Amino acid sequence: MADLLGFLFKHDVAPAEVVKRSREDRFFARELIDGLFTDFIELHGDRLGGGDDESVIGGIAMLGNRPVTVIAIDKGIDINDKLSKRNGSPQPWGYRKAQRLMKQAEKFHRPIITFINTPGAFPGKEAEAQGQGDAIAQSILESMKLTVPMIAIIYGEGGSGGALALATADQVWMFENATYSILSPEGFASILWKDSKRSDEAAGIMGLTPKDLLEKHVIEYVIPENRHHAKVFSALSAKLTTEINQLEQVGGQELVKMRRARFRAF
Repeated sequence: MADLLGFLFKHDVAPAEVVKRSREDRFFARELIDGLFTDFIELHGDRLGGGDDESVIGGIAMLGNRPVTVIAIDKGIDINDKLSKRNGSPQPWGYRKAQRLMKQAEKFHRPIITFINTPGAFPGKEAEAQGQGDAIAQSILESMKLTVPMIAIIYGEGGSGGALALATADQVWMFENATYSILSPEGFASILWKDSKRSDEAAGIMGLTPKDLLEKHVIEYVIPENRHHAKVFSALSAKLTTEINQLEQVGGQELVKMRRARFRAF
């Protein structure tokens, strides 16, 4: 593990800088989908009357010659897109759409791959009134029952329960400039020191970087980034294919057992 960490992190980056990079538009949800998969068919709605949350993109695609279910949190591209998607903060019906797609994947024996980039679930009044907490909890519960492989990839911010709702997977991977934490450094500093301006200090003690989380076995893999995105996608596609092949050999009920044991260990 030490050799692997040394290879991945030859140039140590301060946690505050990783936080900054995680919030930049380095990769976009649809870019990831188009770069990794073919024949993507997007599916809409939660089928419960909540509507279609545009911040959650979901559907069926091909990973090589294997059909998979893809679920991605999308922050948007331009300012209007970001506003309509609340900068990647899903509403309850977004998580319920994800649950619907998980159940569909289970029915048709498709592996699930999720892509996460969110500061957290949307905290608005309507979202809370429509059961935001329950929607997150049900997403986690549904994930724990799946007998198909599930891999979660954090490609930007992985904030709080809003991220965990789609990261209760067999394996959790992170891009090298991503973060994964219970809340933002600003929120942490506000609670601990009553001073959000100490967010850089908070980032340093929260253990939210890929390096920290790999050392603690919270995640399984760190994805090297490159300005040539095609190279990233090629390597990631091969890695996904290999890991899904191995997970499919385990068997459904054993996957459930292993996944539950993984999270109970924390």
